[in-house]
Amino acid sequence: MTIVRLQSIMKNLQTSRLVAKRRENMENTSLRQDADAIISAAISAVQPDAAVQRALSGMSFDGKVVLIAIGKAAWQMAKAASDVLGYKIDNGVVVTKYEHVMGKIPNCVCYEAGHSVPDENSFKGTQAAIDAVTNLTEKDTVLFLISGGGSALFEKPLVSGEELQDITNQLLASGANIVEMNTIRKRLSGVKGGRFAQICAPAKVFSIVLSDILGDPLDMIASGPACPDHSTCAQAEEIVQKYKLKLSDTAKELLKQETPKSLNNVETQINGSVRELCSAASVACKELGYEPVLLTDQLCCQAKEAGSFLASVLKTHNGSEKNLAFLAGGETIVKLTGKGKGGRNQELALAAADGIDGINGAVFSVGSDGTDGPTDAAGGYVDGTSAAAFREKAIDPSEVLAKNDAYNALKEIGGLIMTGPTGTNVNDVAIALLRK
Repeated sequence: MTIVRLQSIMKNLQTSRLVAKRRENMENTSLRQDADAIISAAISAVQPDAAVQRALSGMSFDGKVVLIAIGKAAWQMAKAASDVLGYKIDNGVVVTKYEHVMGKIPNCVCYEAGHSVPDENSFKGTQAAIDAVTNLTEKDTVLFLISGGGSALFEKPLVSGEELQDITNQLLASGANIVEMNTIRKRLSGVKGGRFAQICAPAKVFSIVLSDILGDPLDMIASGPACPDHSTCAQAEEIVQKYKLKLSDTAKELLKQETPKSLNNVETQINGSVRELCSAASVACKELGYEPVLLTDQLCCQAKEAGSFLASVLKTHNGSEKNLAFLAGGETIVKLTGKGKGGRNQELALAAADGIDGINGAVFSVGSDGTDGPTDAAGGYVDGTSAAAFREKAIDPSEVLAKNDAYNALKEIGGLIMTGPTGTNVNDVAIALLRK
């Protein structure tokens, strides 16, 4: 073989590799574009504005109307209510997460506070809400707008603020799910577990709820401040033993006191949930040419297990003659074993990276509120090239997961999903895309 011939072969080989690389990059770019489009469409479809407006349309009020909005979507919901009712709102209090207030709302005072651990601003905002509904009459109405995150944001602790924060941190670190956390928190609170509705009495309470808990249990969403509590002291004690929580004597005594089991001044409408999020994502997938398959809207396992599972689903169907999209809605949990930076959606995506290595597909997961854990990311994205990218940077996903440092690992390869605050909160959606 001549040198010229060998050079020609090498040149052709290099060209082929470049073409393949370009094609691969085009495919991966397209996958990321599809992911971004699906996320945008799904979140847009579950904005609370229209739901709040529908719920209030045609309603009339005899006495005062006091607006109380709590949670990550509180400002958006309060703004929508204000647009409908206008001057009919006598006064109002909005308590939401830091950087979630987007402007002034007439006759309302807005507070930004700590999440996922309550802080002094949580307590100040809650006290302002209590003051606003005190001394109302039976002709008056408390318009109570509730969204996820309300458990931390809306709080009047019956223990010291420091102990409440410590117990919250213990629960978060243990891997306790949201129902378990709220079963404990509502017994340590002066407003949770139906107690806020009691404070409002004799005024009527009309609640509009965005659900961030699987199955939409009203007594657990934001720890049920305007709902009879179905959890029991016995269940609370089981959780204490399960996670070996360290409690003061005061906290132990509070856990023995039952919460209200009936309320006669409350009407509630649920106007958003993870089911709607999954449905909207499914429609977006179909419009992009994927055949959507809803795996579950009750996802509740550890985040890294969910990521590994979705990777396995793609491996099973790799080689399909169809473009497929597998959807899983819900809310996973993270058990802290390190001190890194990240959230459940980022961990889910990172855990899928090795499993889909070389596959023409992607796994991504996003929180509908736009914030994943204590980070500025909404979630994480990986595709069939991510594992190689990690190897190039000497990043071992399993080691990163052990450190709970998914944020920094994904940041290195452009795998963070950034949306900013979305104005809604209806759990998470994780999606695995497969291209033929």
